This record gives sequence, structure tokens and C-alpha cells, in this order.
Amino acid sequence: MNEDRLQFWSLYATRFAEGFGFITLVTLLPSYINTLDPTGTTILGMTISAGLIVGFYTSGFTLAQTVAIVPLAWAGDRFDKRTVLLAVLAIGIGVYALFPLVDSSASLIAVRALQGVAVTGAGLMTLSLVGEIAAGSTRANHIGKANAASYAASIIGSISAGSLFELFGFGPIFAVIVCLMFVAWLGVFRYLKPDETRIHGFPFSDLALNRRLLTLSSFRFQYAFSVTLVRTWIPIFAGVAAAEGGLAYGGLAVALTVVAEKFTNMCCQPFTGRLSDSYGRAMFVFAGGAAYGFVALLVPFAPTIGAALALPTEIVLVVPSALAGIVLPAWIPLEVIPTQVSMFGEVSPAFLPLVALSGLLGIADSFREPASMALFADEGTDDGGVASSFGIRELVWRPGSVIAPLLGGWLMYEVSMASVFYVGGLFALTGVGTFLVILVWSHGRRALVEW
Repeated sequence: MNEDRLQFWSLYATRFAEGFGFITLVTLLPSYINTLDPTGTTILGMTISAGLIVGFYTSGFTLAQTVAIVPLAWAGDRFDKRTVLLAVLAIGIGVYALFPLVDSSASLIAVRALQGVAVTGAGLMTLSLVGEIAAGSTRANHIGKANAASYAASIIGSISAGSLFELFGFGPIFAVIVCLMFVAWLGVFRYLKPDETRIHGFPFSDLALNRRLLTLSSFRFQYAFSVTLVRTWIPIFAGVAAAEGGLAYGGLAVALTVVAEKFTNMCCQPFTGRLSDSYGRAMFVFAGGAAYGFVALLVPFAPTIGAALALPTEIVLVVPSALAGIVLPAWIPLEVIPTQVSMFGEVSPAFLPLVALSGLLGIADSFREPASMALFADEGTDDGGVASSFGIRELVWRPGSVIAPLLGGWLMYEVSMASVFYVGGLFALTGVGTFLVILVWSHGRRALVEW
């Protein structure tokens, strides 16, 4: 195995650990809501509703990410990205060790804020290093593979988080994450070469005026509201009590709704990344964003679709008695072995449509994500400051990721659960519409297929 491949694999392992930790908290968010039972509170004469507190569970994370982006990206370009990555991985190890101590909404918000710093630093540095090491003609493909590693972790993390929580509670889940983060730290320390690129000054100021990045940002700014609302509220929709507009599914069923999107995204991204390397990137951004918006609008109709198709309310695993006779010791009587095992407990007919729609969201986003990341890497590599280019990408995302959870919490409690997905879908569609208009107006009619 050559040195470049070892470097890529150490970065993929870091993406895996980062993704595992991130998705675990997304999957467990309904459990935290049910356990901590957020209620309205008054601070300095101002009333904060339960909906806003639920929103802060995510916004505290994203606000910390926003604050951390510029200093971390600047440090990555000015100094050794490998050293910065090792530092943020060490922070992550400490942060995930603190989660079992959470016992209130305030402590959850605080620890999630620290998690936001660790996740942002790991994401910026790994993607910057992948984009820097990879050749331009293979950049989206390698970024797709890095993202696929993150989504693989998301799948395993979602399933294990739901299962381990129902069996043991919160503690063992975070012990696993701490171990994964430590293994990633060792891999980076051992195999990743020091980064010798040094960018003096403040690359953000030049890249902020880059015409391609400005055009892409017109879409990304709005799309951030869409993805944050939809990704955050699909597991909430699946897991919270029916009285709050949810479907009240158990942890494993909630995990599957999250896994469906991650699995399809993981499978498609290396392939769609390779296609965008060959056929241009803008068209993939436009098509993926539009498809995501249309699918998001369908999510609230999952119960209607399930009822119309008369789908089952319980998913069972059938165990053939002949197979049981082969794999079990002879002294165990077959009659004590159940022939049917419930996999997810009682579910409504909405379950399978919700899983299918989540999978379609993953397919749609797999067209957009590697192409978008490669565009930012292209511009950062050409103009100097690839970490700052990814930093701008993250900054454009932050307003949506900070405000959308607050908006979603308010919509969930004050309007309806369905309204969260309607607003999320519309943000994606207005984003791709704006992107297309600016692309054609500023870069020509063929820009959609030539970028």
C-alpha cells in the first residue's frame, strides 16, 4: 500500500469516527427530549418556551461550530493541518467522555457546543487534506469516498446507538465513541504526512469575492435551512410522542429512519463523485438540490401513503424451524424457539414509507454533496487557502444550521410537525431556483453543464 493511500485511509478513518459521534447524538436526540423533559423557563424576565429549548439542543452545537470556523480554517492554512487535526481529535475524545454526565438541558446544550468545535475542526481539516492530496481529476471521487466513510459510521452509529441505549442507557455508547476517536488520532499521528503548505495573510478576504463561490453560496445559504430541518426532524418525527405530532417509534425504528438516508448516500457518493469529475459539477448540485426539496415535501404524507397501501404495523423476522434445528444444540427443544421475532415493535403504516423517503433523500443529496465540496476545493486549491475555502463553505451553512432548529422547534410546537418539512422542502427549491438564475445570468447559458 503506497503512502498516499495510507494517508487517505487515515483521513477516511477520521471521517468515520467523526460521523459516528455526530450521528449518535442525532439518533439519541428524541431520547434526550423524553428523558430531560424540557419545559418553558424564564431568564431575566424573558420566557423561553419548551420548543426553543429543544431547538437549542441543536443550535448550541451549530452556534459553536460557527464561532470555531474562522480560527480553525485560518490555523489550517497558516500552520500544519495535521497538527490542527490531532488537536481537535483530542478535544473530541474529552467531549464524548463528558456526555454520560449530562443531567439537564443546560448541560446538554453546553456539551453539545463543545462537540460542535470538535466536529467542525475534524471536518474542515480532513476535507481540506483530502482535497489537497487528491489530484483535480479525482478530487470529487476521493471526497465522495471520505463522505462514504462518514455515512458508513452514521449507519453503524445509528443502529448501535438505538440498540445500546435500550439495553444499557447512555454510558456504553459514548465509551465506544471515545475509543473510535482515539484510534483515529493514532492513525493520523502514524500515517499522515505533515502539511507543508503555508498561506500567509487572511485568505478569507480574497476567496470571499470569488465569483464561483458566491454563485454556489447563493444556493448553499438556503439549502442549509432545508437539510438542517429535514435531517434533524425525521428522527424527531419518528421518535417523539404522538401528542407532540410524532409517531412514537422505539429507538431501533428511529435509527432505521436515519440509517436509510445514510446508507443510500454512502453507496452513491463515490459513484456520483466520479461522474461529477467527468461531466462537471454544477449540474449535479442543481439536480440533487431540487430532488431533495421535492422528496422533503412528501415526508409528512408518510402516514397517508402507508394507510393507502395498507402497509403492516409490525415488521417481523421469520425463523424457519428447520434452520433453528441446524444451528441450535440438540438439547434445546425447538418449541421454545419463537418462529417470529418482532424487529421494531409496534409501528404504524407510516413506517415503511418514511424509511423509503429517507432513502430517497440520501440518493438526492449524494448527487449534490461531492460536487459541491469539489467546487470549493477546486477554488481553494487554485487561489490558495483550501482550508479557508472550506471555511467559507461552512460559514455560508451556519445561519441555516443555527436558525433552522429554532424555527423547527417553534413550527413543531406552534404550527404542526408537517409544517417543518414543508418549510424545509421550500428552502431547497428556492435555493436551486436562485442558483440557476445567478448561474445563467453571471456565467452564461451553458454554465450549468460546463462547470
